[in-house]
Amino acid sequence: MPEIKINPTFIQEFPTDISYNNLPRATPNRMATLVYPVHFSRAELIIINYELAAEFGIEIPLNSRVEAFLNAQVSEQLATYATAYSGHQFGNWAGQLGDGRAIFAGEICDENQKLWEIQWKGAGSTPYSRRGDGRAVLRSTIREYLMSEAMYHLGVPTSRALSMSLTGENVMRDMLYDGNPKAEKGALMVRTAESFLRFGHFEFAALSSDRSLLKKLTDWTIKRYFTEITSIDKNKYLDFFEKVRDYTIEMIIEWYRVGFVHGVMNTDNMSILGLSIDYGPYAMMEDYDLDFTSNTTDLPGKRYAFGKQASIAHWNLTALANALFPLVNEVVAFQKILDEFEEIFWNKFDQMMMHKLGFEDFIPEKDIDFLKEWQILMMDIRPDFTLFFVELMHWVEDKNNFNPNNFLYQPLTPQQQVKLNHFLENYEKKRNLEQAHKRFNLEIMQKSNPKFILRNYLLFQATQEAEQGNFDLFFRLNEALKNPYSSEFPDLQQKRPDWADGVPGCSMLSCSS
Repeated sequence: MPEIKINPTFIQEFPTDISYNNLPRATPNRMATLVYPVHFSRAELIIINYELAAEFGIEIPLNSRVEAFLNAQVSEQLATYATAYSGHQFGNWAGQLGDGRAIFAGEICDENQKLWEIQWKGAGSTPYSRRGDGRAVLRSTIREYLMSEAMYHLGVPTSRALSMSLTGENVMRDMLYDGNPKAEKGALMVRTAESFLRFGHFEFAALSSDRSLLKKLTDWTIKRYFTEITSIDKNKYLDFFEKVRDYTIEMIIEWYRVGFVHGVMNTDNMSILGLSIDYGPYAMMEDYDLDFTSNTTDLPGKRYAFGKQASIAHWNLTALANALFPLVNEVVAFQKILDEFEEIFWNKFDQMMMHKLGFEDFIPEKDIDFLKEWQILMMDIRPDFTLFFVELMHWVEDKNNFNPNNFLYQPLTPQQQVKLNHFLENYEKKRNLEQAHKRFNLEIMQKSNPKFILRNYLLFQATQEAEQGNFDLFFRLNEALKNPYSSEFPDLQQKRPDWADGVPGCSMLSCSS
């Protein structure tokens, strides 16, 4: 196995609690704490991501040392650690948070000599576990493993999954927070990213009594991850904030493109590199609904609903700006960067939507009314978001293969049928007109619209079977997600079945994991 490098910078550059005390507690002015993972003596490796392992130089079949590492069965000499951060949760300040279920194992180089951070998730409690046990259950681990890989193959910035194991123990969880906990199979995954730094790390440092900590963290982050920034003094921090804004916008645009609803867009779940991280009560939107939230904890306010994700990203960036403010001390400078968010976002959003419809660019004076008609239609008939575009591609290729029943969850009223027909007529006219100007491109449409998405009912079925020891559907979904723009698995590319309506785990989920 290639050398796993314990992060020499983070735990040496920043104040670290070296007590190896895993008990939940406040760690003021400490950015990290050394902790030991649980030694799961009966852990069983279920899957390793062969493609990602190859990039890290991990040889297959695995030797016993590598397998033991993936199962968190490591020597106590390893300087494993959890980091502290703070955050706003559902709009409220939550104080000290941190890696409550994740433990850093170190770093590893890929084939391009790029360093990746490695974490175990579900390897036991840390000082930041609060009332939790630091474990993870199979249900949530399957969801994060599959979804992080699905997002990667969809082309969405994300953390990656390297392996998943059963821990050999049961974990008590109250999935619906209704006072009925039950034992579930415990699981562990190894996940990787260039960095797991969050907005919350900067919020934590900003409130530290060590006034040098915020500057030190930001300088280190820029030097390590934002090497393109060459400005100095306060301009360096403003350029940094602007880059984080742009990364965040790109991520949210991609979420909208594929219909992803994160469910818990707290500032402590926002990556400083614009990566999708912390896959909890997420969902891929099925019937189109701007007000859809995937998280039962988000009711009734629906703060993190599908249509609100851009505005919440802006809110979270404002919280980050407040944390970084002491480095610049200029309200106007930060406000200018924040005020530019809306225009940049909507320009990119409209461009993305035109790509989904098959057009190469967005020309406001020609396209805005057309996009409005599309939006009104979607809100009215509420089709399956993914399958609507699949059928629209069928319309382009051969109208005889176009079947609205494949994307509708309820029959259309006569008025809705008129609206759909009118849109299709306008779409056909616009497509024919723009094709003459080489502005329509079916290939762009095909690259922008997945045919396979990880629907919650599929994940529910895979989890139910895995709980009984059958991982066949899990492995099949893991293969299907690698080619989401193909028609290779037609039986997995169907709209949500009626039986799944209202079933816990098939539409909405809690934060329980």
